[in-house]
Amino acid sequence: MYRTKTCGELNITNVNETIELAGWIQKIRDLGAMIFIDLRDQFGITQIVINDEELQKQAKELTTESCIHISGKVVERSNKNTKIPTGEIEVIANEIEVLGKCKNVLPFEINTDQEVREDLRLEYRFLDLRNEKLHNNILLRSKILKTLRDKMDELGFAEIQTPILANSSPEGARDYLVPSRLNPGEFYALPQAPQQFKQLLMVSGFDKYFQIAPCFRDEDPRADRAPGEFYQLDFEMSFATQEDVFKVIEEVVPYTFKKFTTWKVDEGPFIKIPYREAMEKYGIDKPDLRNPLIIQDVTKCFANSEFKAFEGKTIKAIIVPNGAEQGRKFFDKMTEYATSDEVGAKGLAWTKYEESGEVTGGIAKFITDDIKEQLVNEFGMSKNSSVFFIADELKNAQKIAGLVRIELGKRLDLLEKDVYRFCYIVDFPMYELSDEGTIDFNHNPFSMPQGGMEALETKDPLDILAYQYDLVCNGYEMASGAVRNHNPEIMVKAFEIAGYKEDDVKNRFGALYNAFQYGTPPHAGAAPGVDRMVMLIEDSQNIREVIAFPKNKRARDLLMRAPSVVSEQQLKDVHIEVRQ
Repeated sequence: MYRTKTCGELNITNVNETIELAGWIQKIRDLGAMIFIDLRDQFGITQIVINDEELQKQAKELTTESCIHISGKVVERSNKNTKIPTGEIEVIANEIEVLGKCKNVLPFEINTDQEVREDLRLEYRFLDLRNEKLHNNILLRSKILKTLRDKMDELGFAEIQTPILANSSPEGARDYLVPSRLNPGEFYALPQAPQQFKQLLMVSGFDKYFQIAPCFRDEDPRADRAPGEFYQLDFEMSFATQEDVFKVIEEVVPYTFKKFTTWKVDEGPFIKIPYREAMEKYGIDKPDLRNPLIIQDVTKCFANSEFKAFEGKTIKAIIVPNGAEQGRKFFDKMTEYATSDEVGAKGLAWTKYEESGEVTGGIAKFITDDIKEQLVNEFGMSKNSSVFFIADELKNAQKIAGLVRIELGKRLDLLEKDVYRFCYIVDFPMYELSDEGTIDFNHNPFSMPQGGMEALETKDPLDILAYQYDLVCNGYEMASGAVRNHNPEIMVKAFEIAGYKEDDVKNRFGALYNAFQYGTPPHAGAAPGVDRMVMLIEDSQNIREVIAFPKNKRARDLLMRAPSVVSEQQLKDVHIEVRQ
């Protein structure tokens, strides 16, 4: 046995006990007559005192972050350290054993506030994970996963694993393909989600299913999206409606958040915002409700305006209470932000409505008395406010206004503090126009269209809504789900509108198409993202801080050096030839 106690559990009641500890050397202080070692393990830090001359010779050879085993006697400290739980005691060592020696020079310091380049941290992730904050993030993740499993079990869901080697499926991102050695020229795909499998489980008669599912998508990374792979709490229910799914989310999500945070957490039922309303009011389909600013359409106000930049455009306005207090530099900086490549606005018009009732600054000369009256009476412009105007074609105006709203909330510190605000985005369009001008699925191709077959046969595809929904928390999409299309005729028609023939559906989704011929129950589900949930609870701005072994911004695993070149024989085994 390497230890009889952990470094974090010793206290004054252990005085005079002979114990054994094992851990890593966090700090060594050589005072001549005595050598002090701060010994660290996952549970805390204990001060070790070395006053034996022979042991001191051995201790002088030790390096920080080496892994050691010590035995000794617990004594009361004369100079107590109230900053750590073990600060009332120390251990007088009578034996030291080096279990794993550490190099003299570390690539970076452990447990300091020193800024370290992220790629270096990822290359030495095993060292980075020794940092207390990051280490605790991973332990928090473990506790959250257990809580989710326990809650789903309590609600009667059965945990069922689904395959990792699956078929290619159009679900919004590029697939990761895996060549088959036994079937030359054919490929598996890593599942973007367990979508088809969980639907098949419903056909199989399972009432409620869930799993902590790995999902694989070849997408560009973001601060809130891990490249390549992520995990979600995937669940599905037979004989369920959209409202049934919402009840499960409202049972599981607030419960989990409240267990691990002191912040205020919204209780269900959560606010429901139709997709088109979200785009109009917030310019984005994942609005941060902590931000009080709202986007309004003021196009009609400027119908007869002489301001040429507004002519023929959709005009969005954001009214900022007390915004008139800001100086010219603030407005110039906001204009600089809006016209950056990141946002893409051609300009950002603005004006102030002073306490005196005078309109000043920016495009004030184009704000006629009539326009001013409309802005005050119809759109709520009040004295001492400022107004930002975005003019463009509809979708661009919405998008740019959405980004400007977010930036204003940050720069003016308008966001509500220490709170988790949830909402659902509902009534997503079933279809959208692709960049090539063709009809494509907007969200999830396996969703039930609102109005069923009649809607598919009689409506303009771009007017058809789907039973699709997202859960949003503080500006992050935290879950996505849908009422599933369980009718094979409706399924074929839905895919036909998106350019697929019935044979395409049979070939690409043969298992679902075939299964739906054998008595399929209505079913619905959702999939909260585990990584993003942990990131929100931990209040981190970077999803890589809550994943043990993440990839970098280029989707590279710098620790394991993946992806990498493989041998010609490995390629030959799976019938692959690389062309460059």
